[in-house]
Amino acid sequence: MSRVRPVAGGGRAVEVPPERLEGWFSRFGARHGGVVSTSVTPGRCVVTAVDGTTASASAAFGEFTPTGEADGLVLDALLAHALASRRIGLLLVRLGGHSIGIAQDGVVLVSTTDSRQVHGRNKAGGWSQQRFARRREGQARVALQAAADDAARVLAPRVGELDAVVLGGDRQALDALRGDRRLDEVFALASSRVLDVPEPRRAVLDEAAVRARAVEIVVRDQPLRNS
Repeated sequence: MSRVRPVAGGGRAVEVPPERLEGWFSRFGARHGGVVSTSVTPGRCVVTAVDGTTASASAAFGEFTPTGEADGLVLDALLAHALASRRIGLLLVRLGGHSIGIAQDGVVLVSTTDSRQVHGRNKAGGWSQQRFARRREGQARVALQAAADDAARVLAPRVGELDAVVLGGDRQALDALRGDRRLDEVFALASSRVLDVPEPRRAVLDEAAVRARAVEIVVRDQPLRNS
């Protein structure tokens, strides 16, 4: 089942596995009266339907090729890009833990997973709240340091083998890891999409390896015109 989420500015983003792209676009065309055109630039493929609805996919790894404009539905560039064999680093981090690995075509080859206790926020006031906050900050530092150490051990030495790195989890936690100079090359390979994942566990890493290959398609409906 494809994952769907709302996107800023209206519309929705759908994660579609590479093997299902042709069927997904065929159904898209059927729902919207057919496909008028396909436009491919190095960074984006946009399919426009008869009723004005668009379905666009960004190049997650590298660029689309060949590029150009075509009548109807032409998916050659998108399919070639999506179905290419790739080795991808995975870095999933939340305050409660992390799961890090390397996957080849959706299968995890190397991994490490760890969980750390980080207490939730205390609603009590006064000195007790301050003490609790200091304890929580200390736990968070330990958890993030462990994640950075594991990423430096698993991903950093293998950067030259990777086609890309896919991130997931809490953006603030990931931003904290960006400050670790050992991970500069890891984050330099990171794609712009950040996977929304629950508490990182090995099963979550396996699912992320599959999702990392999926193409995120943004569907925007033709706005209604005032009569």
